[in-house]
Order: sequence, then structure tokens, then C-alpha cells
Amino acid sequence: MKKLVTLSLAALLIAAWSASAFASEVVVYSARKEHLIKPLFKAYTNKTGTKVKYITGKAGALLERIKAEGANTPADLFLTVDAGNLWHAAEEGVLQSLDSKELTDNIPANLRDPENRWFGLSVRARTIVYNKNEVDPAELSTYEALGDEKWKGRLLLRTSKKVYNQSLVASMIAEKGEAETEAIVKSWVENLAVAPFSSDTKTLEAAIAGVGDVAVVNTYYFGRLLKKNPDLPLAIFWPNQKTTGVHMNVSGGGVTKHAKNKSEAVKLLEWLSSDEAQGKFASLNMEYPANDSVQPDPLVAAWGEFKGNPMNVAKYGEYQAAAIKLMDRAGYK
Repeated sequence: MKKLVTLSLAALLIAAWSASAFASEVVVYSARKEHLIKPLFKAYTNKTGTKVKYITGKAGALLERIKAEGANTPADLFLTVDAGNLWHAAEEGVLQSLDSKELTDNIPANLRDPENRWFGLSVRARTIVYNKNEVDPAELSTYEALGDEKWKGRLLLRTSKKVYNQSLVASMIAEKGEAETEAIVKSWVENLAVAPFSSDTKTLEAAIAGVGDVAVVNTYYFGRLLKKNPDLPLAIFWPNQKTTGVHMNVSGGGVTKHAKNKSEAVKLLEWLSSDEAQGKFASLNMEYPANDSVQPDPLVAAWGEFKGNPMNVAKYGEYQAAAIKLMDRAGYK
């Protein structure tokens, strides 16, 4: 009998340990690259003891994987870039609404889903960058004005196939309607120096080489080049300061609908939104913290203060399909 009691107690202890081990684990599917998340996950594990397992990949492929896995998905948390991708994930039903005061306190309303299915964790501005040797910043004003005659053969853009430009055009549709936005996009196409590039980095390199003089890119691409070369002949210009403000976008995340470790996933998401994690989350990629109580990296702060567009970034997803069709009609490839 004593032996049976001992065995029973041992079995209970093993079961309790297994349950504890399972509860202290969270699985993340991330479209944010490994070098941008691994240091954070390591810091979180060191702080809490919770093990973070993750896989990285393209946003679309990861979303399709979660959908295909359904209720059997091991993913507890989905991280991705661009509000359009986050909106799409929520609309596809793979994310769940969260009741977290910590998240709603940390992340401004315009940087999260109105139904709290996803939250922005870092902010990037899609702005104008110009060649300092060729452009007087006094010549610049708005995104719309890049279609003016003086920029004929001088404008550089990334392909319309990238979600970042789709979101920019979607925000314009939300503000101006399709007819006015289409006219603006057509004027950009008419001013292109060369065909659109496959990446923001190549777009900036073309500006450095003098292929064109002004470009529209995400700030962190500029930051990456600036870290490598402090004497970069390029500078940032903040457009639309007297109107709508600079186009803002996010990377962010949400807890999956079928999360096996929901409580741990929520805790990790809350920590990523906290003062403790936000500075590092943003600075690893030269972005701005989504939590506005946290200061950006000094290199990023040196670009100066600006007025950002207060539009809820979820609008980019709502108008994404319309933006893609509009850019195609306008001849923006």
C-alpha cells in the first residue's frame, strides 16, 4: 500500500510538472525577421521563465498556414508587418479579441484594431527622402505634390505590389475618395525616373546614384543605410504637415483564435507593448515605439518631430483591395 501511495504521489507530481511546463510555453508565428525578435524573446524568457518557440516566414504564407491548421494550430501569437496584413488576418478569423487594459493603455487607439484583435507594436513612417545635392527641401510639401511638373523624371517609387504602398494609397482613398486618389497616382507614374523598384533599399540606392532625386520609403530603410554611412547624401522630409500628416504604419500582433496557451500569449503581447520592451522592439529596426511613453532610438529621434496622420491604421486593410485595383488602373506597376 505504501508503495502504491508513493507511486501515486509521483504520478501526480509528474502530471503537475508537465502541466506547468506546458503552461510556461508560447508559440509564435512571425513575419517579423528572426534577428528582430530573437533578442526580445530571449529577454522575455530570462525575465519570466516562459519558453518562446517561434517560426518566421512571409506574412501571407504564415496566415495561410494558420488557417489550414485550424483548431490544431500550434500558433498562440501571430506577429506581422503592416496594418493591412493585420487587418486581413483579423478578417480571416484567425485572431481573437482581447480584454487587456494593459494593451489598451499602452497602445494608442489609432494603432490597434477597433475590436482589439491586434495591436501595433512598432511604428514606421512612409515618408519622402531626397538627395541633398539635387533638392532644396523648400521645394517639397506633400505626397500629392510629387505629381507636380517639376518632379518630371525625378521620382523614385517601390513597386505597387508591396503592401506598404498599397496601404499608403488605401489611406488616401479613405481621405480623398477614389477619383482624386487615382489622379494623384497617375501623376506619380508620369513623373517616374525609372520603373518602380522591388525594395525600398534599391529605391534609396537609386537616389544616392542620382537616378532620381526624390523617393517615398519607410523610415527604417533610411535608418539602416544611415547607420552604415553617416555621410549619406540623403535626408528625410516630413510631408503634409499642414494637412493630413505623415503616413504612419505598424508592425504588430494578435493572439490566435485557437491559441493553446492563450494566457501566456497575452502576457507576452502585453510585455512587448510595455515600456521595458518597446524601446528595444523599435530600435532593433530603426522604428518608432508604438507606446508613446517610450522615446525612440537617438538616431531615429535625430530626424526631428513631425505630425503623423491620426487615421486608424485598420483603414488600410479596409481599402486595400480598392487600392490595388486603383494602382493597376493608374499604370503603377
